[in-house]
Amino acid sequence: MSKPTFVYVTYIRATPEKVWGVLTDPKATPAFWGGVTVAFEQRVGSPLTMERDGTTKVTGEILVCDPPRRLVYTFHAEQPEVRHEQASRVSIEIESVPGQVKLTVLHEGFAADSKVLGMISQGWPRILSSLKSLMETGQVLAPFANADTHGDGRSAA
Repeated sequence: MSKPTFVYVTYIRATPEKVWGVLTDPKATPAFWGGVTVAFEQRVGSPLTMERDGTTKVTGEILVCDPPRRLVYTFHAEQPEVRHEQASRVSIEIESVPGQVKLTVLHEGFAADSKVLGMISQGWPRILSSLKSLMETGQVLAPFANADTHGDGRSAA
């Protein structure tokens, strides 16, 4: 039996360089990531952190960094209710297609009973939809109704 995965694909009217720039800029991420700052050095082995209001939500390590095409990192949720779960893996692919970018996020490596999978399945679509809006209109979507949860009481990553 294979482990559960999450895949999200969207198309953005932008260049790969611009999408990469926004995805990897810790000053830009809070706008479309629900207030979360994503920070890391663009090199293999660099630690990755996702923080909101001084609280670490996710830790990880950069496994692949190929600007502006591919970013792969481990993802370990640090919230108390899911901290015991194993780290998962995020792969972000940025592909140039005529006049736009195909952005694919693959998040995999979850246990069958993973609570983190349910959390990211709510979070990634909101984050990536807001990123697309920011890239195409200059404005993010309305702020998350509650930046600390996904609307059902579960902590956001």
